[in-house]
Amino acid sequence: MNLEALEKLIPADFSDDSKAWIYQSSRRFTGQQQVEIDEQLLQFCQQWDSHGKAVKGWGKLLFGQFIVVLADMQGDTICGGSTDGMVRLIKSIERQYEANLFDRMTLTFLLKDEPQMLPMNQVDYALEKGYINADTPLFNNSVTTKAELMSRWLQPLKESWLASRLSLVA
Repeated sequence: MNLEALEKLIPADFSDDSKAWIYQSSRRFTGQQQVEIDEQLLQFCQQWDSHGKAVKGWGKLLFGQFIVVLADMQGDTICGGSTDGMVRLIKSIERQYEANLFDRMTLTFLLKDEPQMLPMNQVDYALEKGYINADTPLFNNSVTTKAELMSRWLQPLKESWLASRLSLVA
């Protein structure tokens, strides 16, 4: 999957300010697991509500290892209980498939159109050895809206939040 394919998957009828959540798995899911996870996300989004009002939701497993969830509340805010319900689903998927979906110390880069994980403490080494460089795309899982998902989820390392912490050679 590449960025062009991603643009075709994200629903166009969701507003740019739709809330986005990204959960990165500690491993790539198998084909069958991907189908099962997508089905669980679909079922959840079809019944998702906030204060008794239906949430326009969307969820999908992308690149075989990122669960992406969107909520378009048309100006309303999503309540904590609704967010908690989504987190319960993510934790259930974590247990069911024995994968960590809350590890924030592992980064993922896109190398040859495939996600490659790297512990944060090994980024300098990977740069030094030439495994990654300033132009290597990094998945920025801290995006919080659909607009950010589309424009900043996958960005060159030199343009990412991590750039200021590294010695990048242009």
